Amino acid sequence: MAGQKPLRYADVGINLGDPVFRGTYHGKQAHEDDLADVIQRGLNAGCTKMMVTGSNLVESQNAISISKQYSGTCFATVGVHPCSTQDFDNYQGGSEKFLQDLKQLALDAKANGEAVAFGEIGLDWDRLFLSPKETQLKYFEVQLDLAIELQLPLFLHMRSCNDEFTALVRPRLEKLPKRGLVHSFTGTAEEMKSLVDLGFDIGINGCSLKTEENLAVVKEVPLDRLQIETDGPWCEIRPSHASSQYLKDAPAIPKAVKKEKWQRGLMVKGRNEPATIPLVAHVLARVKGITVEEVCDAAWTNSTTMFGLGEGATSD
Repeated sequence: MAGQKPLRYADVGINLGDPVFRGTYHGKQAHEDDLADVIQRGLNAGCTKMMVTGSNLVESQNAISISKQYSGTCFATVGVHPCSTQDFDNYQGGSEKFLQDLKQLALDAKANGEAVAFGEIGLDWDRLFLSPKETQLKYFEVQLDLAIELQLPLFLHMRSCNDEFTALVRPRLEKLPKRGLVHSFTGTAEEMKSLVDLGFDIGINGCSLKTEENLAVVKEVPLDRLQIETDGPWCEIRPSHASSQYLKDAPAIPKAVKKEKWQRGLMVKGRNEPATIPLVAHVLARVKGITVEEVCDAAWTNSTTMFGLGEGATSD
């Protein structure tokens, strides 16, 4: 339609600090650093806001560094992923020193407008081999209280742990006016509705759209609680996923080649990035039976209301 506004996207879960975006895979350099290209491709696709995930102390520092370099486009989360919570006890100087350093990092980055959320924090009962339950529970609680102190909205991870997760967050909700986002959601309809009732938004990416069961849940996510993400370099929509049936008339994305054949300007096969976020919105629109414009407008409003992303104040 003439005069139609271009679609705009906020990728609220993107791991731009991962070495693959510098051309390094499993410790080996496969091609040149192309982070700037990845960000530019996202911008070209209408993805003008990217929230870079901090998953431990070093990755949170990386996320902040990227947000400084790409000010106004990239913003950071600061926190320790449940699978990395043993970092607290293994830190030089101990867990109290780790907590102090994490707090100071978040405080400084929030004051500078770089950190807009506390996370990625939460619980993951699917990967207890990385961090045992008691460690995850202890440091999820510690980090929830730190988020309250900092008054940052939450960026949350929840896998197969609904009851314990809810038991920890429910008593703290009134102290977190912005609540937060449960990202990369793959749970049941009942779990989704419970989270929405608690005031959380639901983050949808390719991993949220794998199966017919996933699609049935996503169809029920209220538009006013929906946010979208890629979770790149992971969570791409694959041909084997139930969601791929909805991509027949999807917008074109840049060509991808194997990393060994990399050329500047091309995506890398198996390395998801912000330029693919239109596919997530497209699938959501088809599943919900609404327009892509409605999906994009709702997700943009929800993300900028919760996290600011340079578009509005997040302080209460």
